[in-house]
Amino acid sequence: MPEGAERLQKVLADAGVASRRDCELAVKAGRIRVNGSPVHKLPCWVRPGRDLVELDGVVVDTTRRGRVDRSAYVYVAANKPRGVISTARDPEGRPHVVGLVQGLVPRGQRVYPVGRLDSDSTGLVLLTNDGELAHRLAHPRFGVAKRYRVTVQGRLEGEAIARLRRGFYLADSDSIAHSKGTTGPAGTGRRAAIDDIKVIKTFRDRATGDVSLLDVTLREGQNREIRRLLARVGLRVRRLERVAIGPLQLRSLKPGAARRLSRAEVDSLKRAVLLS
Repeated sequence: MPEGAERLQKVLADAGVASRRDCELAVKAGRIRVNGSPVHKLPCWVRPGRDLVELDGVVVDTTRRGRVDRSAYVYVAANKPRGVISTARDPEGRPHVVGLVQGLVPRGQRVYPVGRLDSDSTGLVLLTNDGELAHRLAHPRFGVAKRYRVTVQGRLEGEAIARLRRGFYLADSDSIAHSKGTTGPAGTGRRAAIDDIKVIKTFRDRATGDVSLLDVTLREGQNREIRRLLARVGLRVRRLERVAIGPLQLRSLKPGAARRLSRAEVDSLKRAVLLS
């Protein structure tokens, strides 16, 4: 054990991510990286403030010791524009989602995005320093639905919809898939599937042909899962926007804008993950 090292789940809990037990589950689910490498087994020892620890791609501030006081919890919704990344900071200097909400976060406090949207996608991102709520919203065990409005090139019809609901094996060793607890042949990946998908409308674009607007629901997700699944049935995603996380709705929030959640919205999110 390196000098000054502590158990990973203790360091995560002390940083306010979640309870130690939930931090252990996050490790076993492959959601934690230490110094760039995924951790799947415990014990794992880290040096707070020296080793780089990430949860779902978000850097955890391990210099913080002790949980955030509940009265100091902050909950912010942002509409992420295209080209903004879903992290708290970026060594390459790219714009990140935390930068959208700085004016809504009290001095001395920090918030982190719950889950991810890839750079090309837009829409609703929840940011908070409530580690327990963030963990439960992201964890597959709680099955919180995320809804997306997706524009694709092509026409989506019955057989393709059925195939998307049945799912495909997607190779992605570092992320959580929407799975029935099964892995593909010879460890090729997990079965990923779309929970619900509806065709809102299909129209003809003079320049590119058929275009379909879809309403897609996922309860778990791998990296770029919707894009990869739709590609399996021959559809290219032109635009992907997240419009809801559980009961929280994007509504009329403009791209690049952010707002604090109401007490009723926070309570509804907590009820969705059995925290109230």
